[in-house]
Amino acid sequence: MEPTPKTWRLRVELDDSPGALARVTVRLAGRDCNVLALSVIPVPGGVVDELVVRAAPGLLPADLVAEVRAEGGRCAGITAADVRDLVDAPTAALRAAGQAVRDPATACEALRVVLAADSVVVVPGSADDPDDPDEHHARLVAGNGVVVVARRGWAPFAQVELARARALLDLLATGGVPVPQPAALLTDDGMALVLRPGRTGDEDAVADLHARCSMGTLFNRYHAGMRTVPRRWLHRLLSPPRGTTTVAQCADRVVALGQLLPMSTPDSAEVSLLVEDAWQGRGVGTALLGALARAARAAGHRELVGWCLPAESGLTRTATRAGLAHSSRREDGLLRVSISTGHADITGPVQSESASRQVASG
Repeated sequence: MEPTPKTWRLRVELDDSPGALARVTVRLAGRDCNVLALSVIPVPGGVVDELVVRAAPGLLPADLVAEVRAEGGRCAGITAADVRDLVDAPTAALRAAGQAVRDPATACEALRVVLAADSVVVVPGSADDPDDPDEHHARLVAGNGVVVVARRGWAPFAQVELARARALLDLLATGGVPVPQPAALLTDDGMALVLRPGRTGDEDAVADLHARCSMGTLFNRYHAGMRTVPRRWLHRLLSPPRGTTTVAQCADRVVALGQLLPMSTPDSAEVSLLVEDAWQGRGVGTALLGALARAARAAGHRELVGWCLPAESGLTRTATRAGLAHSSRREDGLLRVSISTGHADITGPVQSESASRQVASG
């Protein structure tokens, strides 16, 4: 079977000389690459050119970088792209702002779109950022004092992008739109939990969560025999590129973790849940799946896809309790569960901390 062409997003620094960008595009065309979009980003001392390129089958990112270097350029960053990256930055920012005004719960996703970030999370305003500040992460303060941290591993943030993000925060504050806060819930047996974005600094708590889970629970999640999660996985679990991680916390313990990952089809995102054995059957998974479904819908996904062992029905039961339409079929030896995000908010198992708490129904 012929390999599928890949689409990449490149940021390129070129000498300020006539024809430099044209020579790069001609060289890429000579490798059967199609430049689908081009934008210019002002930076101190010049500009960075951003190209969305559909590469010829079998052409690797390193090959694209080599072509740029052959024309005297420097590749400042490269990452996989999808059709949504073909929308120009001002249009994407306006759409994101409109969505955030209509639905305040999508404010972090709107900021992620404006910044083309890997992740955007709300952190406690009094907390110190666990990372040393660098050009790959930004710490922004909203008008109400809420601190938002954005991270992007594939390329440094440009000042013009940070200015757009600050303008969005100002717009939301002026309009009285709150930046989303961690959400609280009561389980059906009366225990208080907080749902919040996963963040750097949660590695030890997430490692402890895995250590407390039974091998059966870990096998259902990872489809492999394991007793603990390898340390090198923890950062990817908490900050997946272009994905979303939400944790459920009781006191100082993380008791559940849910994750959304983009798929090759823009309408779909892969979902996975891990709930500690002692917290299963108490509504935690239901609330977590509902929160992830709302986040997926805000990101433009219509479908969540989960992969389960054929005899495992936990995800379908959780989707039913969350009020989410779903279907399933056998595929590649696993059960592919398709969950609609269209009615992710009809049960409302979670509210913000400033609102009255509700009991999760599942």
